[in-house]
Amino acid sequence: MIEGKLFILIVLLHLVPAKTYSQELQMLSDTGHRLSLTAVWHLADIQNRTNQVKSIQVNQLQENILDAKAERLPELNATGGFEEASDLPIYTNGVLNAPKLHNIVHTRYRLGVDGTLNIYNGNKTNLKIEEQKTLKELEVIRQQATVADIRLLAAAYYLDLKKSYLFKALVEKNIADQERQLAKISVFLQQGAILKSDLLRARLKLSNQRVSLIQIQNDILIGTQKLNILIGRPDNDTIIPIDSLQTDQSDLKPYDEYLNGLPQVYNNRISDKEKSLSEIRLKNVKANVGLKVGLYGNFQYAYPENFLYPYYANVYSLGVAGIKVSYPLSGYYLNAHKQKAAMLEVQKQQLLSLDVQDKVRQRITEAYVRLTEARTKVTVAHDNVSVAAENYRIVKNTYFNQASLITDLLDADVQLLQANFDLVSSEVTAQLQYYQLQNTLGTL
Repeated sequence: MIEGKLFILIVLLHLVPAKTYSQELQMLSDTGHRLSLTAVWHLADIQNRTNQVKSIQVNQLQENILDAKAERLPELNATGGFEEASDLPIYTNGVLNAPKLHNIVHTRYRLGVDGTLNIYNGNKTNLKIEEQKTLKELEVIRQQATVADIRLLAAAYYLDLKKSYLFKALVEKNIADQERQLAKISVFLQQGAILKSDLLRARLKLSNQRVSLIQIQNDILIGTQKLNILIGRPDNDTIIPIDSLQTDQSDLKPYDEYLNGLPQVYNNRISDKEKSLSEIRLKNVKANVGLKVGLYGNFQYAYPENFLYPYYANVYSLGVAGIKVSYPLSGYYLNAHKQKAAMLEVQKQQLLSLDVQDKVRQRITEAYVRLTEARTKVTVAHDNVSVAAENYRIVKNTYFNQASLITDLLDADVQLLQANFDLVSSEVTAQLQYYQLQNTLGTL
């Protein structure tokens, strides 16, 4: 009677193996940081070292803009000098005869300031400022793309860790079920209803599952460290992924709507900025052949006065100011090849921009198709779990009724566990593929 109740209990436990894996995180006894994927992304945005480097690079380019604007300011220099001169020998009878020494002012010094102000230099200053602004805008887009790539990588690590925890719960439940089943087989062996080889095979199966559990636990340790490093946390911090796997297809838009978002894709935006940058540099090369106008000035105190005759052994001051105009005539032939090279660079960037658009469109198509494929696999995996569960129930009943072999029972158990594994893997793949599509679109 007791054995009959035990058999009924075992059968009931195996009727619902597919319902528990989605709730196993609530039953985990592990203590650690329970993080959602949104929280992981927030940490990665702030603490990931690659993101921090990109932020510094953007700040550097902002300083370059300010440096380019500073070229509009006047350039000032303070000058000074002090010297001692010897007497002045005058060779009235030739250098082979003794000279007459002419007494002069021996101590000489000067102190002054001079400055220049660029008024116009072919618009090169404005073009340099525009170039630096474009470089910063380009780096900002690259920074945003890097943040999105890090988020995608964080999602991959997070979901892989989630999958390992799900696998762990499935294997732990399977081990518990196998232990109860092994106890039942032992009872049947004592009654002489089955062979000892059945018991040995069941023990071997249980031993293999325990080894698999060790491997999964190691996967959790490795995955946790990888995620911790990515988001800037200590290696040994335990992370418990709390988000459920989402495979709802209601968030999937028609394919044409995704194509309408091509201008927002990071690669397209980067390509557009690089094209604009080449056009600015072409203008800068053309500006090499342009009028240059500048103001200059100088004021100094000096001793002695030898600027105008007759000279005086006194301190004097002198200020000079003027305007300088120049035009590089040689630029017409020295600049020709530079200008041609810059024009070719513009043409190259235009072609590269078209090539990037083609590749982005292909990546969106591939990501969209793979996402729909992954979600179809989730539906199939759900059906496979139901079929495997029913098959296991039937084989188990027939085995304990001595109508099937132990190999059939073990195979059915493996198939059910594998079906649950495949379901988890397909759901993880589908969710990651969704994030891949968002990253490709520049909306992650």
